[in-house]
Amino acid sequence: MIGFAPRMTLAAAALVALALAGCATQTPDAPPAAASPPPAAALPSSIPARDIVGRWGYASYHKEADRPRTEAAARGQCGQPYVIGAGPSGGVLMHLADEAQQQELQLKGGPGGKNYVGPSGPAGDMKDREIVSFDGRVLVLRWVDPEVAGRYGTGIYVRCAARA
Repeated sequence: MIGFAPRMTLAAAALVALALAGCATQTPDAPPAAASPPPAAALPSSIPARDIVGRWGYASYHKEADRPRTEAAARGQCGQPYVIGAGPSGGVLMHLADEAQQQELQLKGGPGGKNYVGPSGPAGDMKDREIVSFDGRVLVLRWVDPEVAGRYGTGIYVRCAARA
């Protein structure tokens, strides 16, 4: 029984060390850990999806000075319009950068009254386009991703006249 006492002492010392370690990590005066804030609710777009559904002439520009000429060129594309359709979930059917197929995109409100169109998710995501301006007749969209914006420029859509 000589080996029993040292083992008991070692086990007791280990338990005391564990108990003290647990006490050292908790201070009674520390406030409870704050729960992370809930995710911010998505802001609605000030532009309803139904307002951009339709047939559009499309062109793009890289320099703001080219906008008037590009708008005229977009108007000339109504013979082969870009069609923005209504999505099944309340969004719009459009293309993303480098995608051959249209998909449903959402209109999203962002900070400072900005509006975006893009896949579900937070406004201003790298796949989104910012709605630079929209007056019901002319829609100007700029890609959020600088690399994509450098390739595609700022898109200008001019509403085509209703078919006769």
